Amino acid sequence: MKKTSTRLADGRELIYYDLRDDVVRAAVDRRPLERTVTTSEVRHDVLLGDAVAVASHRQGRTFHPPADECPLCPSGAERLSEIPDSTYDVVVFENRFPSLAGDSGRCEVVCFTSDHTASFADLSEEQAGLVLDAWTDRTSELSHLPSVEQVFCFENRGAEIGVTLQHPHGQIYAYPFTAPRTALMLRQLAAHKAATGGENLFDAVLERELAAERVILEGEHWAAFVPYAARWPYEVHLYPKRRVPDLLGLDGQARTEFPKVYLELLRRFDRIFGEGEPPTPYIAAWHQAPFGALEEFDGVHRDDFALHMELFTIRRTSGKLKYLAGSESGVSVFINDVPPERAAQRLREAASS
Repeated sequence: MKKTSTRLADGRELIYYDLRDDVVRAAVDRRPLERTVTTSEVRHDVLLGDAVAVASHRQGRTFHPPADECPLCPSGAERLSEIPDSTYDVVVFENRFPSLAGDSGRCEVVCFTSDHTASFADLSEEQAGLVLDAWTDRTSELSHLPSVEQVFCFENRGAEIGVTLQHPHGQIYAYPFTAPRTALMLRQLAAHKAATGGENLFDAVLERELAAERVILEGEHWAAFVPYAARWPYEVHLYPKRRVPDLLGLDGQARTEFPKVYLELLRRFDRIFGEGEPPTPYIAAWHQAPFGALEEFDGVHRDDFALHMELFTIRRTSGKLKYLAGSESGVSVFINDVPPERAAQRLREAASS
């Protein structure tokens, strides 16, 4: 992998990740952009202990542009985009309309390929491996920023999810706090460790799930399953078999196997609703240990946390979505219409031939 860092016309950082070491990136952003001004603010809910980002400048962000005006495609002679060069493998740049900025963290965009019509599932294993390298590198770099406590890499795919740019891309949020969902996991981890005399909850969960009927696929270094208490109609958790706290902890063998396993999962997601159905909308979310202090979680260390990805769709059946209504949105009690065992069976049946 070759990494080349540059600056856009308004001062934002842009980084090319190339498969070939001999690629030269010298293109300059020729757009007449003024320096980006953000109004991001993090407020704390004292009743729940949650953090809420207020970012009013995002009201003016780009919304469903036509393909020939896509800001994530490479620049051409007549059309200038966020990527100055005429082609690229993987690109990461600071979001022009960030939810978090300055002392409130940082937001980045990850473009998986220059092909506007592709999806992550269309990538080769080599290309998917490069995306993994980019996620890992950005996790490392962002973790050293003084305002950052947790790094969250994710992909939203599909208009149903709320995606406003159709080009295959994901995002990275670097939070100045530990995300509420991560904090819940850490509290459960601490409670289980205390109750069992030191057993790791993630290890116990993975062992239990691998013995159940909800396993989707299993490699030498990765395992994917529908969790026992899945919240979403089709939800898969992907774990490395050797517990590590973050993407930086993956060894060479796990990194090599990941693209094959992950691409197969994504391709199954696109097949679960049958031929002729539009691509399955999904969210793919990496859960990593926070880089900040964990004193509030008694007896828990970073190495106790288990890196894993949660992949899920809000589509519950052909033409129907799972909406977060009163129970889910009001009091965070999920009601799942698809039994996890049935979802696992469908995902096994959707395996590549």
